[in-house]
Amino acid sequence: DTILAAVMYANNETGVIQPMAEISKIAAEHGTLLLTDATQAAGKIPLDAGKDGIGMLALSAHKLYGPKGAGALFVRRRSPRVRLAAQLDGGGHERGMRSGTLNVPGIVGLGRACAIASDEMAGEAVRLAALRDRLENGIIAKTGALVNGAGAPRLPHVSNLRFPDVKGADLLRGVTREIAVSSGSACTSANPEPSHVLLAMGIPEDLAHSSLRFGLGRFTTEPEVDRAIETVINTVRSLHAIYNL
Repeated sequence: DTILAAVMYANNETGVIQPMAEISKIAAEHGTLLLTDATQAAGKIPLDAGKDGIGMLALSAHKLYGPKGAGALFVRRRSPRVRLAAQLDGGGHERGMRSGTLNVPGIVGLGRACAIASDEMAGEAVRLAALRDRLENGIIAKTGALVNGAGAPRLPHVSNLRFPDVKGADLLRGVTREIAVSSGSACTSANPEPSHVLLAMGIPEDLAHSSLRFGLGRFTTEPEVDRAIETVINTVRSLHAIYNL
């Protein structure tokens, strides 16, 4: 009796891309509508909701350099047609689906951001993937770190590494003196618990605590990546010396 399944298109902590076409096929076989949050993937990899059989697809402007406070929802029109119930009544805006004054600057900004991302996506994906690999290989070679999500299809701009033999709090404190990283997603930054994503992947709690998420972007440069590599290596070495490892 399940009517809706919700799956992230790509995980915001590990960058792992889900097999949406296969998932939607399973959902369709059971008469279940598929909703995907594609916020992390939009503008980074090609998306085709129709081809993937997705019923609804949501995205946010700020993740692809658009204005905060704007987003979009794709709703399938046929095969099958998705029918939604209005959440706000009154003015009849958005074809009766959501009344209220439209954020025109935000809408225009989102449209322009999507156009720019579409034009630059192919080249930018190659550039970011090369920077991500440079970051991971440089850190792994000197620290013994491991990639969370290794072997799976991943977004080109997200890296999540776990560091054995160091305490997560010490690692984060040392690294963030020089670079901006996180131990999880921005959505859970106030939660001191280890990442539920990494725990669900079967990673032990101590290693989930000692994992770092790195995000690369349109303005990230190779020298900045090299500085991040150096900062992480120096921090890990300092901690090993303190721990007498």
